[in-house]
Amino acid sequence: MATNNHEISLQQGIAMTTLYRVNRPSNFPICETFEVSAINKLLATEGCKYLRIYYGMTDELNANAILVAVNANDEDILPSGTSNSTDADDDGPVIIEDGYRCPPDCPPASPLNGA
Repeated sequence: MATNNHEISLQQGIAMTTLYRVNRPSNFPICETFEVSAINKLLATEGCKYLRIYYGMTDELNANAILVAVNANDEDILPSGTSNSTDADDDGPVIIEDGYRCPPDCPPASPLNGA
């Protein structure tokens, strides 16, 4: 992957989030908020060079962000096995999901959320 600082201006962010809200399907969130401890655990994964965001869907057909660590070879760093359980004390790779979804759990007014 080429190096990219991923930064945009506030005006670009406002334009993009406004266009998204205008065209957003009802089962897509305006935003999702994640605990910093969950993100730190993801970023602390051995070999993590990037953060990847997938989009998944719940049984209720709500779209949700799914975050994984990615190594220097552009490969997902995933937990081993096929178990449905998660172990918060495990130091191995994690998959992050279940952010605070807006709506209904929306942040205070911001130029990026149109409130």
